[in-house]
Amino acid sequence: MSTIEARLSALGITLPAAPMPAANYVPFVRTGAQLFISGQISAGPDGMIKGKLGADLDVAAGAAAARCCGLALIAQAQAALGDLDRIKRVVKLVGFVNSTADFTDQPEVINGCSDLMVEVFGEAGRHARSAVSAASLPRGVAVEIEAIFEVE
Repeated sequence: MSTIEARLSALGITLPAAPMPAANYVPFVRTGAQLFISGQISAGPDGMIKGKLGADLDVAAGAAAARCCGLALIAQAQAALGDLDRIKRVVKLVGFVNSTADFTDQPEVINGCSDLMVEVFGEAGRHARSAVSAASLPRGVAVEIEAIFEVE
């Protein structure tokens, strides 16, 4: 068992299956020492997590949805690399929050994913980040997040 897999187990985290693309794109691209993961939408064991922050969902529900995106990002990285120990660093996350025009807590929502990356990868999980609002997201989901990893 790899170090990261052991950490996931110790945290009680089971990764979902890496989601398949919903359109004409690939779930990840590796170029040199960088792994780009396509945007992962908020989905949990019961299906897509839908809604608009500031109307249907509060910050805690949004952060939970962002955490689900993070689990999917890690699952995609595992599918791409075969071994999560090949990840040297989480470089950047770009988070989109389906929110009302007056909702301003996008950073707190995307923290759900950021906190997961630090839990799983330790200091190597600290990353640059954007957290922005969107008037809508695919399929009505609450959150979508993409990632860039530095890999061996």
